[in-house]
Amino acid sequence: MTQAIRAPFTGRAASTSLTTRALLACGAAAGPLFLGVGVIEGLTRTPFDFTRNAISQLSLGSLGWIQVASFLVTGALLTAGAVGLRRAIGHTAGGTWAPRLVGVFGASFLLAGVFTADPGAGFPAGTPDGPAPLSGHGTIHMLSGTVGYLALCAAFLVLARHFAAQGRGGWALTYRLLPLGVFAGFAASAATVAAFTAAAGLGLLALTAAIARLASLAPTVRR
Repeated sequence: MTQAIRAPFTGRAASTSLTTRALLACGAAAGPLFLGVGVIEGLTRTPFDFTRNAISQLSLGSLGWIQVASFLVTGALLTAGAVGLRRAIGHTAGGTWAPRLVGVFGASFLLAGVFTADPGAGFPAGTPDGPAPLSGHGTIHMLSGTVGYLALCAAFLVLARHFAAQGRGGWALTYRLLPLGVFAGFAASAATVAAFTAAAGLGLLALTAAIARLASLAPTVRR
């Protein structure tokens, strides 16, 4: 009588899938967390005004540590999400550059948390209404945001390629058009800072949607 010899089940495949899902969940949570903290703080901290002040300026003042923490946590979550993307779509179309670009986007939040924005437009309280002189840390903050959102828009185009290769034409078209919406909002910020905030929020939420969609496919995609 012969007996089949079976290798013991280690749970590696299941744990890998769970790890990938957890990393993607981190990336998907980043945008809503950052925007939620920013909106709540903006509504409760006087004299903050969404039409005149950027969410980044909430890093200033006695409660600025809350927004600094939000930047740092968001950056860490986005970095984790980038790793999750690499595991989920790394061997598919767009699977090399999309995670890298999202990683750059995450790094920009970490830098923005370390190097805070400059005061201005009456915030924090006691700040003159006009724009403040640009400091060294303010310059790094601004440049990190610029590079980060350029990377995000590039990631959208790469993800559009991924969605197209998977036969998801609607998603592909949406992510080809999203950079135009983000750039249009940034361009309109000369009229109102709220346009800048809306564009930044659009980018964050669009990334959340893409990661959530990819997470739903995680068990069937090659890691």
